[in-house]
Amino acid sequence: MPKSAFVAIIGRPSAGKSTLLNALCGAKVSIVSSVPQTTRNAIRGIVSRPEGQLIFVDTPGYHLSDKKFNLKLRDLVMQSLSDVDLILYVIDATREPGKEEEAIVELLSKEAPRTVIAINKIDHPDAKPLLVEEFIIPRMPEAKRITISAAQKTNLAALLEQLFLLAPEGPLWYPEEIYTDQEPVFRIGEIIREKAILHTRDELPHAIAVEYRESTKRADGVLFARFDILVERDSQKPILIGRQGSVIKRIREEAEADLKELFDYPVKLQLQVVVDPDWRRNEETLSRMIF
Repeated sequence: MPKSAFVAIIGRPSAGKSTLLNALCGAKVSIVSSVPQTTRNAIRGIVSRPEGQLIFVDTPGYHLSDKKFNLKLRDLVMQSLSDVDLILYVIDATREPGKEEEAIVELLSKEAPRTVIAINKIDHPDAKPLLVEEFIIPRMPEAKRITISAAQKTNLAALLEQLFLLAPEGPLWYPEEIYTDQEPVFRIGEIIREKAILHTRDELPHAIAVEYRESTKRADGVLFARFDILVERDSQKPILIGRQGSVIKRIREEAEADLKELFDYPVKLQLQVVVDPDWRRNEETLSRMIF
């Protein structure tokens, strides 16, 4: 039997989890930005090798906060840990371990035999991997540790090898050519959100959400999709639209260009900016967006 395992990727916000997932899968599975907690859902990426198959679940950054939005994200992390075979704990070597790292280690203290720790960003001039080792070894001595750079793809083969060693025998859950099981509509919405964050991150780092409305596919194969970009205040709307629609146009054009690389059919977008002051506190809205 080949090896087969579901692997949850966990870590603090901005530890490089999404960058690592994309590098492992060899394609854009999870959106990436410099804004912490860009990932809001359990994103699946699939790696197939002669040894078997690893299904990675990229989780939101583990953040200590009592706000409803952050609690929803933390619940998603907890659920992901209970649903998987292995855990890949990503630590940013450029940041000194703090309260959130302590909380994650406490969470994983009984999971060491099925945990691999990836000490990330070792290519960065500020990286202090030995400091991370000093923090981790007394707390999780049984867990396997590998120093990596997700951005430079350093030691990723060794990381996969270690995960396959721990993986149980099992069937391949997906065809070998598949690298994600995300629905097209979800992927489109995530790309739109990535571009919206990119162009408004200084003004609206966490105030943006993207919600699907409708789509139709024409006889010539072109998919037309309509999405709302949600903001929380009327004053935020012109920031996202830009002068004479310049920002929203750039978001649409860049998203369509990325989608051209992801799908084998053209995607044309219609974007509308909508003010919803309660989207981060509304349980129904959060349930539609975070799953």
